[in-house]
Formats: sequence, C-alpha cells, structure tokens
Amino acid sequence: SVIIPTYNRADWLAEAVSSVLCQTLPPAEVLIVDDGSTDRTRSVVEELARESLLPLKYIHQDNRGAASARNTGIRAARGDILCFLDSDDRFVPEKIALQYAGLQSSGCRISHTREIWFRRGRPLNQKKIHQPPQGEIFRASLAMCVVGMSTVMARRELFACYGYLDETLPCCEDYDFWLRLGSRERFFLVDLPLTVKNGGRPDQLSVRYRLGMDKYRIHSLVKLLAGGGLSGEQALLAIRELERKCAIYGRGCIKHGREEEGERYLRLPARFRQPVDDK
Repeated sequence: SVIIPTYNRADWLAEAVSSVLCQTLPPAEVLIVDDGSTDRTRSVVEELARESLLPLKYIHQDNRGAASARNTGIRAARGDILCFLDSDDRFVPEKIALQYAGLQSSGCRISHTREIWFRRGRPLNQKKIHQPPQGEIFRASLAMCVVGMSTVMARRELFACYGYLDETLPCCEDYDFWLRLGSRERFFLVDLPLTVKNGGRPDQLSVRYRLGMDKYRIHSLVKLLAGGGLSGEQALLAIRELERKCAIYGRGCIKHGREEEGERYLRLPARFRQPVDDK
C-alpha cells in the first residue's frame, strides 16, 4: 500500500500519484489522505481515479497535520508492506520493485533509499551530512532527521510494535519516529536515488518551522529518555545531543528576550544526566 498525505497541493498531486501508478512493480492500492484541503484536490483525485487501473482510495479528514494524515493512511491500508510518498515528491519507476527485493533479502523490517533533490525546480547537491545511513541509524538520527519519509518502505507490524507518528508535533514527527525505531531496528538502505524530492517552497513544514525545529526535536529526545528502553550507550548519546540542542535553543531564547524560557531549556538536561552517569 502506498500512502500519500496531502494538503492544498493539487498542482503537485497528479505527478506524485502518476509516479506510483507507473511503477514496474505496481502496488496493491494507493491511499490519498486529504488533510482538509480547500483547493481542487478532490477533483484531481477523481480524475486520476477514472483513468487508473489500480485501486485509488480517497480519504478526507479535517485538517490535523501531517502526522495525523499519515496515521489515517496507515490504519486504512490493507497491505502488509507500506510505502509513503509526500504529495510534492515522486518515485522513479523502479522504486518499489528494487526496494521490495532489497527488503525481502535484507532481513530488516524497514528500508529507505537515496533521494534526488530539487529546490525551486533546480537540482541541488547534497552535503555529506545528508547521506542516508545503513543498518544501525540511532547515532546518526540524533542530530537531525536522516531518513526521508518519501523513501520509506516498512512492514506494518512495526506500527503495532512502536506506535504511530506523534500527532502533537506540527513538524519533526518523522525525526521523532525514526529515533524510536532506530533505537531497536536496523534500517536497510537501497543505495540508489529512487525518490525525487522537491523543496524550497514556503508551504513546506521544513520552511515554516525552520527557526523552531530544535524545540520539537528536544521534545522528542526528552520523551525518548523518559520512556526508558535505551541501552546505556544510547542514553548517553541522547543526553549529549539533548545538552547540545538545549544549549543552542536556550541561548537563542535568551538572546531574543525570552530569558525564562531560555533558562528552562538550559536546565532541562540535568533531569536525565545523573542516573545515566551513575551507571
């Protein structure tokens, strides 16, 4: 099952859906979760459904955010293996076939791929820090999100094991989820650029929340540490990253006149430091 959440992206949606419909290994179904769009998204989907030979399921919900839309798709999907595609991205034609074969042979329950990046229609070179990791990804996942949602293929049983995306987060819900999985699961990387990612527009979450993203990442780290289940080494790594992020965010708050908030974030890591150091 391929899950495509969307919100007011009618101009991009047809290309995303078409990239799924023309896969060399077609999916069993495509679920388009409309998170309360006010544009012509519904009519675009209806037109695509009339021309599609594959089941195209349209689900409309009130606007509740990207995490909620993806969770709605996960719950409605019938497949044992789930793929995700943002409505402004697209798959290359061999994406599902190559990734499915890799997932089957790897022994892993989740897989991701490399990406081709465009910003405002122009190719964008990726820096070394953006190269996706293979296998044990927890350490790499602490600083930033290292798994592109539109690259993921996962067995649905993972959501029964680890829960769903955190709907209280307006952004960074993927960072939050990969930390949870990465502490326990190995990620199989298909070392090929099989997803095309389009960026640089003001409607994207990474742009809208660019200046405050560490606040939500801090929330995820606190939640992860408070929940237990990390090894001693993982907990130490998580605390160090929490200290780093809290120092940057806290000093930024103080610099901009939010002294109380800044001091609160500067004190936050002390809640977790001593018990782990004692071990």
